[in-house]
Amino acid sequence: MTDITIDHVTKNFAIDGRSVTAIDDISLKFPSGSFSALIGPSGCGKSTLLRLVADILAPSAGKITIGGTPPDEARRRHEIGFVFQDASLLPWRSVMDNIALPLEIAGGPIGDGPRPETLIRLVGLSGFENAKPAQLSGGMQQRVSIARALVLRPKILLLDEPFGALDEITRQRMNMELLRIWQETGTTAILVTHTIGEAVFMADQVHVLAAHPGRLVTTIDVDLPRPRALAMLQTPAFNHLENAVRAALFGDELKAEPEPAHG
Repeated sequence: MTDITIDHVTKNFAIDGRSVTAIDDISLKFPSGSFSALIGPSGCGKSTLLRLVADILAPSAGKITIGGTPPDEARRRHEIGFVFQDASLLPWRSVMDNIALPLEIAGGPIGDGPRPETLIRLVGLSGFENAKPAQLSGGMQQRVSIARALVLRPKILLLDEPFGALDEITRQRMNMELLRIWQETGTTAILVTHTIGEAVFMADQVHVLAAHPGRLVTTIDVDLPRPRALAMLQTPAFNHLENAVRAALFGDELKAEPEPAHG
């Protein structure tokens, strides 16, 4: 089981000699094999939460467990894959060699983990094995980044706004590809996004955060059937869920009357 539990976690940073609370007493659970989304305004701690789960940061208070053990144990077992908004590929290495980089660092495959060539097929990049990052589109670079994150066969996939720099058409196609990859690999996935529609379309649960300090507002269960299809974006059920997330994000702002036009 690779369920993730965040138990009353607070994270403070020291900035200019003062303590700033980035996350305040957040408790969340991400069930094993689920796809969850974190959404909220800038500064609400979404990326900080991912880094706490990944053991890049340590909480100031509270506890995080992954399958009942601390995140540092999961990290040492190479059970956590991380995909950033910037693909961060090494420009002098080919697609194949970028994907294989974690294998070189880890000293070889983990168990019966997938081979780089298998992952290239999985992310739809067959024929581009020897291409350099500069020869790829933004969406293709992110496919390489996802494959690299999966090469050590992680049980958890953390995604920090991975498609934020892409155009809307490419983004929706990448959403479909990511869901396909997630279903094939069986990971526990957490996606950080600023896009309401993306959160609802991708996730089983959408966790809405507020800023200053970062805190949990509510969790909205997404009961749309899987596998997801783009046609769902036009259904009343999808619109209802979008509106529920929007209401949680904006609250009373949605009830305010617009200012009269002048001139």
